Amino acid sequence: MPAGPTLVRIGSSHKWHSTWKAGREKWNPSRRRRRRRHVRLRRPSPEVRLPRGLLLETGLPQQTLAAAVSRSGVGLHSGEKTTATLLPARAGEGRYFVVEGEETRVAAEVANAESRSPLCTTLRRGGARVRTVEHLLSAMEALGVDNCRVEVSGGDEIPLLDGSAQEWVTAIRGAGLCAAKDSGGQKLEKLAPEIHKPVYLQKSDCFIAALPSSRIRITYGIDFPKVPAIGCQRFATVLDANVYSSKIAPARTFCIFEEVEKLRSAGLIKGGSLENATVCSMSGGWLNPPLRFEDEPCRHKSLDLIGDFSLLAQNGNQGFPVAHVVAYKAGHALHTDFLRHLLGRRAVGQENLAEQC
Repeated sequence: MPAGPTLVRIGSSHKWHSTWKAGREKWNPSRRRRRRRHVRLRRPSPEVRLPRGLLLETGLPQQTLAAAVSRSGVGLHSGEKTTATLLPARAGEGRYFVVEGEETRVAAEVANAESRSPLCTTLRRGGARVRTVEHLLSAMEALGVDNCRVEVSGGDEIPLLDGSAQEWVTAIRGAGLCAAKDSGGQKLEKLAPEIHKPVYLQKSDCFIAALPSSRIRITYGIDFPKVPAIGCQRFATVLDANVYSSKIAPARTFCIFEEVEKLRSAGLIKGGSLENATVCSMSGGWLNPPLRFEDEPCRHKSLDLIGDFSLLAQNGNQGFPVAHVVAYKAGHALHTDFLRHLLGRRAVGQENLAEQC
């Protein structure tokens, strides 16, 4: 396997990756996860076709919630109080949303992701729309809620809660998980996308790369040169349920104080407050300390990445690929465009790929 592409210095602010070379981890096919022979599962026929990767047999059954659970709170952008109720779903159904007053199921798939959705990830199918899905999907992907019906009432936005995914982790663990069964009472094997050759997408000084790896790894970087309290940050980790719950899920969303009024004038962040976001001033630092982590903003971007990459899932399979995903100043738009690129589709909405938050 040849080494991956060299990511060269593409901006004076790129301190942490100016000489970093992608693809140094050697890929060894023998290190793939071994199938658990004692688990008898039927393999589904997924619709996902990855031209630059394959679907890996995990030997694990698809899962769903053992009981229903709900959470209520304000929506980040609407400011309205909404409720999201998570319900068990059959194997093969995947994760999908049903908004109050709409009959349409909005599947949590990249095909339904809007290309222009500022400061959140929005899914739309027909006339049905659901906004700010990334934190909930992030928790479900990381904890293994493969099949779930999410009913949204009071509006079309998932409640922001405390601005992190921590409350969703608590809710999911409280409900418990169990093996999902299809309409015939059979369990289905969970498949996972797998990357075999480096894939990357770049827009201006923002980029995402996916590199072959024996397990899921994330390296994320951000740079806010005009906001010294945030500055240049880098967060790197392997990903599993325990790591996610302790090191990623508690990280809250953040914003820049000087941008608040402009965003609200544009009809955004009406529900944002010091109780559900960390707010940083360009000159005065953090307005509502303490932070949960020194690099909390960068960890939250990793949380968003997991939620957006969950949209690669179909039919109850895993969304996040078995790969080392490296992202720099990527944002929701580039996250979803990378998935389209991975699936061999033409990226859309190129002009909005440079967003940072």
